[in-house]
Amino acid sequence: MNEKQLIQKCKKNQYSAQLTVYNLYKDMMYNVSLRIVQNRHDAEDIVQESFIKGFDKVHQIKEEVSLGAWLKRIVVNASLDLVRKRKKEYWVDELHVSEEEVKESEIEDFSEMTVELIKECMNNLKEKYRVILVLYMIEDYNHREISELLGLKESTVRNQYRRGKNQLIETIQKTKKNELERLHTGA
Repeated sequence: MNEKQLIQKCKKNQYSAQLTVYNLYKDMMYNVSLRIVQNRHDAEDIVQESFIKGFDKVHQIKEEVSLGAWLKRIVVNASLDLVRKRKKEYWVDELHVSEEEVKESEIEDFSEMTVELIKECMNNLKEKYRVILVLYMIEDYNHREISELLGLKESTVRNQYRRGKNQLIETIQKTKKNELERLHTGA
């Protein structure tokens, strides 16, 4: 069954089609939410609520839209709502900094880094930077889309992305340096 047929059956409220959609996308949606909210229980709740909302509003899907992308948008919005609720006045517009004024850090060698190291370092960032990095680097949203999702100016999103990326690089470099020192000292 192709995606259009699946959507049509979901619009007719057919349980088997809804179950198929759920099984196809539940893991991907859970991972998207978990990267944003960083809490397994909250991510599970968000996924469940998002599927319920998605099936309730499935009639709104336009033909040119992918079902996975549409569901992902619901999950991202629900995840961001929870982040906002946790930190009411969290997203603060920062002073405008022109791109020429910000020097980005560099990483010498990505080949020695594991995905787990990068995820661990990303999880240690301030939430405002981590969320933007996740949306941009992992979920493939652009700066304009992120600014719309978060209700921020696009220049603010760019600045927070740049600062978050720089902090991530610095964190990775410190972590790699600490690991090297431990190996050399035999600790």
